[in-house]
Amino acid sequence: MIYHDMKLPWCSPTINLCFDMNDFVKMIENLEWYMKQKIQLCKDDECKYPVGMLGDIRINFVHYESFEEAVEKWEMRKKRINWDNLYIIGSEKDGCTYETLKRFDKLPYEKKVILTKREYPEFKSSLYIKGFEKYEELGTITQFKNQFLTRRYMDDFDYIRFLNGKGI
Repeated sequence: MIYHDMKLPWCSPTINLCFDMNDFVKMIENLEWYMKQKIQLCKDDECKYPVGMLGDIRINFVHYESFEEAVEKWEMRKKRINWDNLYIIGSEKDGCTYETLKRFDKLPYEKKVILTKREYPEFKSSLYIKGFEKYEELGTITQFKNQFLTRRYMDDFDYIRFLNGKGI
């Protein structure tokens, strides 16, 4: 949504797909190695979307019609990565545990943030998004807070400040 809102070219292969948060952190912990791996088709007859394996990481290509289209977009966007200007954004969902938050916080990237459903003052990289406290995980932050407002949950994240290198 940030790329879309700012009308920027999509320079991350992770757009329009989803990972288990533990797999996402594992990938980021060894990002250069994973970006050199070829995505293999993963047969999953229960999924209505293509699924691939990047080494030992499962990728759900939820917004693609075919595996071939998903891999083509992945490869195209992977070439656009600016290795000198990485921003890592995670969220407390999709299997994210307290241990996952700890691993995320230790990632060796200066510009990183993990959006969470409650406050974690012990983690420098966490940003609390209000409204999901009673749920097991952070909800869909692209949804509007209520039907009368034009403010999304993600608007509580000052991503312009973050992208300008001024922290979270």
